[in-house]
Amino acid sequence: MAIRAEHEIHRRRFSRNLGVALALAGFAVLVFALSVVKINSVGQVEGFDHQPRATALPPVEEAQ
Repeated sequence: MAIRAEHEIHRRRFSRNLGVALALAGFAVLVFALSVVKINSVGQVEGFDHQPRATALPPVEEAQ
């Protein structure tokens, strides 16, 4: 015969663990959502190669 008596401390521990799990899942969703928004709003990403970027330079007006 198996002992299956659930004590009050087990119920409290389960509810506390469930709360921590939900908070962790919420944080992970928040970080994922912020990452997606940041990646989508940046546009084309250029690598850092110690050279001036053509897109960062002002347009050059040609003399006539």
